Amino acid sequence: MEADEVQEFAKQVKEGGESLKIISLGISILAVLVAMVTVLGHRSHTEAVLMQSRAGDQWNEYQAKKIRMDNLSVTVDLLAIEPTVNAPAADTKRHEYEVHIEKWKEDLAEAQEKAREFESEVTRAEAKASRYDLGEALLQIAVVLCSITLFTRKRAYFLLGLSLGAAGLMVAVSGLLIH
Repeated sequence: MEADEVQEFAKQVKEGGESLKIISLGISILAVLVAMVTVLGHRSHTEAVLMQSRAGDQWNEYQAKKIRMDNLSVTVDLLAIEPTVNAPAADTKRHEYEVHIEKWKEDLAEAQEKAREFESEVTRAEAKASRYDLGEALLQIAVVLCSITLFTRKRAYFLLGLSLGAAGLMVAVSGLLIH
């Protein structure tokens, strides 16, 4: 090797070292973003499961109140058609039961509304989780593509990786905008 070739080789190594630092920094940043989006996705999936559980509990409460109300309605009907020795006492009881039935009708409407609110929260949390999952996948692919750059020394992989990373980040950020 001649002196000018040695200098040219040294220059290429020096320039390559700088680009390797940039590529390594890019990969590190993408890896941190993957971790952050993964945590957000896991939290959203957990929120969806918890909201689904609450919705189920609320529907169970609704069903229990509905059954009690229906049973009491049957009792009111029976009091109305059965002969009785003490008609004023039966009328008092029937009126008391009718008041309970009316209260339960209001309670049922509230319980149903709460259950539907929980269900809408489930839908929202699942939509957020889906965005985070897609963002995470794109960011992971970006990390792999940028890593390929270290082996191939082809800048196109790095640029494609950064592009996919930006897309993944945008998709993940769009998950934050779902309310």
